[in-house]
Amino acid sequence: MIQKFLYLEWKAFFRSASFATNLALKILMGFVAIYFILIFLALGVGIFYLLKKMNFDPIVTVNKFIIYYILMDLTVRLLLQKIPVMNIRPMLIFPIKKSTIVHFSLGKTVLSFFNLVHGFFLIPFSIVLMIEGYNVLSVVLWFIALYSLLFINNFLNILLSNKDNLFAIFLGIAAVLGGLHYYELFDITDYTAPFFNAIFNTYWAFAIPLLCLIVIYYVTFQYFKKNLYLDAGLSNKHDVAKTEELTWLNQFGTIGTFLKNDIKLIKRNKRSKTTVGLSVMFLFYGFLFFTNAIEVYNNPVMHIFAGIFVSGGFLITFGQFVPSWDSAYYQLMMTQNIPYKGYLSSKWWLMVIATIVTTTIASFYLYFGWQVYLTIVVGAIYNIGVNSHLVLLGGAYTKTPIDLSSGKGAFGDKKAFNVKTMLISLPQLGLPVLLYWLGSKYANPTLGLALVAGAGVIGFALKDKVFSVIEKIYKSEKYATIAAYKQKG
Repeated sequence: MIQKFLYLEWKAFFRSASFATNLALKILMGFVAIYFILIFLALGVGIFYLLKKMNFDPIVTVNKFIIYYILMDLTVRLLLQKIPVMNIRPMLIFPIKKSTIVHFSLGKTVLSFFNLVHGFFLIPFSIVLMIEGYNVLSVVLWFIALYSLLFINNFLNILLSNKDNLFAIFLGIAAVLGGLHYYELFDITDYTAPFFNAIFNTYWAFAIPLLCLIVIYYVTFQYFKKNLYLDAGLSNKHDVAKTEELTWLNQFGTIGTFLKNDIKLIKRNKRSKTTVGLSVMFLFYGFLFFTNAIEVYNNPVMHIFAGIFVSGGFLITFGQFVPSWDSAYYQLMMTQNIPYKGYLSSKWWLMVIATIVTTTIASFYLYFGWQVYLTIVVGAIYNIGVNSHLVLLGGAYTKTPIDLSSGKGAFGDKKAFNVKTMLISLPQLGLPVLLYWLGSKYANPTLGLALVAGAGVIGFALKDKVFSVIEKIYKSEKYATIAAYKQKG
């Protein structure tokens, strides 16, 4: 039966209407995967000798900090790892054991890139340990234990996939623990390192994470098997409706009506809440650039790059999926007498307001000097005048139906990848960096900031003309977008 499932998965991939897009994306993601594999491989081979050169015991040092590795792995999974699922409903009418369906669905997650990539670090590091004279059995048992912990993260991600805001919670935990450790206020490694050292130095401690893995797999299996019914876990959940009038927006006419819908959408749905959370994270992105913590980021050209992200977090994360936010009822909306310009204007104003609010909140960057905050303000002007138009233009070609009930995929989706959106996205970051570089090279940084701000002002002045062009493109793509939103796979 497992063989039959694999056959169906293979057919579903090749017969998909988005097969060409999937293939192009998989090729692109293949290069990204190779990049991370090489990084993990270099880390696995080189970290032993690097730590030796620094007069640290490699295994003791790795065991000390491996807790952060595991925490960040879980955090990244909660944000990015999608749960491979089958089209289960049609299966339930056939004489197929529910346990077989669940085992297959859970087994697919084991082959996830998020699990396999760790092997390119742990396997080379374990081989180096054995070459350098460490006890072979100890190394093997240590390897089994660590991979068991990573697989525990895999199944925790499955169990927690329907919970809101967990990514932010675990990221906050990791950040707080790291900060307390850095400032020597509390060192969690004092409590976790003995456990990992025991795994390496004894022949029995490895069984603890292994048994925990077996238990959590059993819990996950039972949870999904118990809910594998059309009238239980697979049924649509209906929440109690809450009315919100937001009558103060009526004064803005058609734009106000659309703004009310967008505000309600953001407040009520998991995916939109995740997007807002990500935009808040972008607000703190500047700390990587403005604190001089990373040498390569400590230059003015990279600072303007940061200014775009800090002020435009919501614009980037929300704007890239216009009109996909309305994909559930886009067909109905297109049957109404709705002016496209009013629809697009409401999205534009929502992004502009969010950019202004974000820039105001980002005033705490004044701590690093007025030049830093001025860079963020200039980035906001460029976002309002240029990037707001570019993300709306890119939305015309991003035919990605969004599942508002799921928080996964907040950074993007496979159908969002195409040549047109890629070309449109280049000026979002490339043009301000180029303008700033030209101004700084041939005059001074102030002229560079003036050029970037000037581009934003010009874009704002040409708003009506640009909107006319964007409106025509949306109309020409209307039926292709409706057809794309009808597809379910």
